[in-house]
Amino acid sequence: MRHGNHTFKVGRTGSHRRCMIANMLKSLIENGRISTTVVKAKELRRHADRMITLAKKNSLSSKRDAIASLQVKFNPLTSKEARQVKKGDTSSYSRDRIVIGKLFGELRERFNERNGGYTRIIKTHDRVGDSAPTCYIEYI
Repeated sequence: MRHGNHTFKVGRTGSHRRCMIANMLKSLIENGRISTTVVKAKELRRHADRMITLAKKNSLSSKRDAIASLQVKFNPLTSKEARQVKKGDTSSYSRDRIVIGKLFGELRERFNERNGGYTRIIKTHDRVGDSAPTCYIEYI
């Protein structure tokens, strides 16, 4: 029997689903709001709330778990980029470094007193072409 087994497939392979969720999570953390289909947003909500919970723990283990689920690839900084970062210029950072910094900085502080329900889904019109129901998912 399949009791309690929740599977989000949407006609994709497992690796494609993991990459899709990781990319959507990065965009959500970076921008605060993204537009997607309702089915994807409901699945993304599970992962987005888990990321905030990991950020609130703020331990090395939770940072590593977040980095693994976001599929972050840290490229080492060149010596020139390291000098720029020391001066305060973070434009040489990759998108992944900025996302992790925002998750464990700004978002952790924002949701520190909240016990759950960090995201909201706002349904919008159907998409032109395939009439898929679309929505916005955003952090509260």
